[in-house]
Amino acid sequence: MEAIRHTKIRVNGINMHVAEIAGDGLPVLFLHGFPELWYSWRHQMLYLSALGYRTIAPDLRGYGETDAPPSAADYSAFHIVGDLVSLLDALGLDQVFLVGHDWGAIIAWYFCLLRPDRIKALVNMSVVFSPRNPVRKPIESMRAMFGNDYYICRFQQPGEAEEELARVDTALVIKKFLASRNPGLLCVPKEVGLGGNPNSKITLPSWLSEDDVNYYATSFNRTGFTGGLNYYRALDLNWELTAAWTGVQIKVPVKFIVGDLDLTYNTPGVKDFIHKGGFNKHVPFLQELVIMEGVAHYINQEKPQEVNQHIYDFIKKF
Repeated sequence: MEAIRHTKIRVNGINMHVAEIAGDGLPVLFLHGFPELWYSWRHQMLYLSALGYRTIAPDLRGYGETDAPPSAADYSAFHIVGDLVSLLDALGLDQVFLVGHDWGAIIAWYFCLLRPDRIKALVNMSVVFSPRNPVRKPIESMRAMFGNDYYICRFQQPGEAEEELARVDTALVIKKFLASRNPGLLCVPKEVGLGGNPNSKITLPSWLSEDDVNYYATSFNRTGFTGGLNYYRALDLNWELTAAWTGVQIKVPVKFIVGDLDLTYNTPGVKDFIHKGGFNKHVPFLQELVIMEGVAHYINQEKPQEVNQHIYDFIKKF
């Protein structure tokens, strides 16, 4: 880990914390999800840098040591992709291999939609591309399909989710997210609270140490969760702003990886979309699809060696 260099770079009007391992080879940009940090890519950074790649993992806007504007209106896909294009410019990089997971995967799809010229190829994990519905906003659709207790619907009201999460030790919140292996729909009634039982005990899986949990918890204790939650609160704003991109395909080479226990893969309709032609229609340059058996959502941390190999096997072709 001492090989990883940490810097602050001014991008798109904010200060961004960037973890990087220098290399003479092609650059790989990693985008993390919720509730994560650059740190969730530590295994991939070390592995690919040992093969000569230049590995770059920022704390995205709202996370860790990167600035966190308070308003959800500052977390549109245009803001986040703007940060990343500005980062590439600051680093003097014309193109990168892009690797995303969870919200990082959503941002990666937007990056490829808006600026495909900057992406050599994409390895995306967990969250499949979601084409824009021209007639109904995302939150309205989720409420109709999954109810008001669906976790993304529960995240919408500013301050409410933060208050519920604050009732539970931050380390326990991190454990509940990262160690979850329930592939079912994540619905949380208000009487249960998003943090759940503050006295619950969670046995950590072998791939997640107390030190790992403490790294995340220390950061989120300092920043709170609002930055990350604002991505969910900007979903409808993204819908409004991207009307001109309705029906536009993802036109970069793609490898998609998901675990069969991932709650996103088991969301109603997603398997049919992936396996019955919808995914290929919207992502015509999809070259590889990997369903990892017995693997849950936080795939790059749960199965680092396998994911490392999957990434390398794909990007070495370019």
